[in-house]
Amino acid sequence: MNHLAPLAVVVPMIAAGVLAATASVASRRLADIVALLAAAASTTLCAILLAHSGHHEVVYWFGGWQPRSGVALGIGFAVDPLGAGLATFAGLIVCAALVFSWRHLEAISHVYHALMLVFLAGMIGFCLTGDLFNLFVFFELLGTAAYALVGYKIDQRAPLEGSLNFAITNSLGGILVLFGMALLYGRTGALNMAQIGHTLAHQHTDGLVVVAFTLLVAGFFVKAAVVPFHFWLPDAYSVAPTPVCAVLSAVMSELGLYAVVRIWWSCFHGAFGSHEEALRVILVVAGTITALIPAVLCFAQTHLKRMLAYATVSYIGLFLIGVGLLTHDALGGTAVYLIGDGFVKASLFVCVGIIQHRRASVDEYRLQGRARDMPLTGAMFALGGLALASLPPFGTFLGKSLVEDAAVKEGYGWVIVVFVLASAITGGAVLRAAGRVFLGLGPEGESEPAFELDEETETETGDEEGRDRTPFVMIGPALALLAGGLAVGLIPGLPQAALRGAAALEDQAAYVAAVLHGAAGAVPHLPAPPPPTAVDYVYGGLSTLGALALAGIALFRGRLPALAPRVVTRRAGEALWAVRQLNSGRVGEYVTWIVAGVTVFGAAFAVTML
Repeated sequence: MNHLAPLAVVVPMIAAGVLAATASVASRRLADIVALLAAAASTTLCAILLAHSGHHEVVYWFGGWQPRSGVALGIGFAVDPLGAGLATFAGLIVCAALVFSWRHLEAISHVYHALMLVFLAGMIGFCLTGDLFNLFVFFELLGTAAYALVGYKIDQRAPLEGSLNFAITNSLGGILVLFGMALLYGRTGALNMAQIGHTLAHQHTDGLVVVAFTLLVAGFFVKAAVVPFHFWLPDAYSVAPTPVCAVLSAVMSELGLYAVVRIWWSCFHGAFGSHEEALRVILVVAGTITALIPAVLCFAQTHLKRMLAYATVSYIGLFLIGVGLLTHDALGGTAVYLIGDGFVKASLFVCVGIIQHRRASVDEYRLQGRARDMPLTGAMFALGGLALASLPPFGTFLGKSLVEDAAVKEGYGWVIVVFVLASAITGGAVLRAAGRVFLGLGPEGESEPAFELDEETETETGDEEGRDRTPFVMIGPALALLAGGLAVGLIPGLPQAALRGAAALEDQAAYVAAVLHGAAGAVPHLPAPPPPTAVDYVYGGLSTLGALALAGIALFRGRLPALAPRVVTRRAGEALWAVRQLNSGRVGEYVTWIVAGVTVFGAAFAVTML
């Protein structure tokens, strides 16, 4: 069974090589089929690993280089339930994206399919590896494929600029990770995460370890798009091909947070466990800022992809709050929240792709009332907005409730306000767009030129014919993804499985025993969490009603009495415009923000951990 772990990475890599090698002789449809079969096979392997890792840690050593006397020299995969679950989820999203690509992207070559498979292989390897250096390698592998996919239309200015911003900022994040890893290797002489954690737990920690921790966390925060490292994400997601957006939004940024979770519990918890409360404060505050500011910017967008990109950043903040609470209750709830949101966000991007296919635009004002003849797409888009607002019984509601309950236990009940506000604002933005695009509601307007893309960028579909209908291969993935977001909130036993997986990830002693000494590493048995209470439903109802109210105010503000004095609204508009201008598209400014962010996080960690 352990041998399935490398196969999950090898299968898409081999298929990618075959597709690249046969680009000049094989047909496009054959590439579609081969890519989908390879992604489905890899996803199945991950699902099998998920089932087995639910009982015990699955460890595989390449070349049979198993540890001797507790010292690991070889490279290995250490598969835990959360990692296997995330890998399976990534595979499902890639499969849906490949099916959607069949008709949405007509003018593509085998290179596109090969890049998608390399992207998938990188994500799966990242989730399964037990080696810190390979964690870096797999993230750079998937990142390189993502850069190329974002800039796939290299002859157009906007995708090229978005891809360059994406590549430069994330490469800088990769350098931070590499430097942090080098410091850790110099201190511990190990790259295996279990051995690093075991060594650090029995050594005196000093400034060098704090610097290593800062560089690693900051590097992964760049890739996760935590504020103030987030500027690259709207630039990249708003210009990437829509199927790529679905994968990026549902999985890629979340992997950065997963990496922080892995290195904290596997490498640093033994060394810095006594400073857990201080770290909790730093992470929760960072998550709060990341959730609220991008939520407001999300509501200010009229470019649908850019709107969903800011919603992605806002949800990264909510996930960071869940991760930052540093308990298995919160981590398990965050896992459920992440999967539920990922399905919904991918469905919303696919709906935007359908609109783009039918109307050749993704601008809310240009599309006003032009999608009245697309009721099914409109219903899915509106349901997606309600799901973002945590409408019961979607998975977003269940995950949010679990995290909120965990926050109350840790004395952070005030974060419930953050969850309600961020959910209401992001959901309200999507509902407002649904009302304007599919029902023609609201006053007419024009997008600000600085945030518009040229018409060529808005059009991805090469097929000019057949735009009077939506092919099933486009509507089907949207339906399946939205159903997935609903199923996450309804599947019995899923919250308990997520909590058990989180508890297994936190159990460093069992992890070290399984990886370095070949012990069974059984996953702990935990009782099922209580179902959502009436209070949880009240919070979910508040965020849903808040989203509907915000959408209604935006669409019917001309018929409503003024809610605030004119001077207040003018000042608020000026402040919002100033914040929007920070996302200038100039990569030099983004790098400056990265340097500032690393300094702030480094100072906070130094003050609290030394």
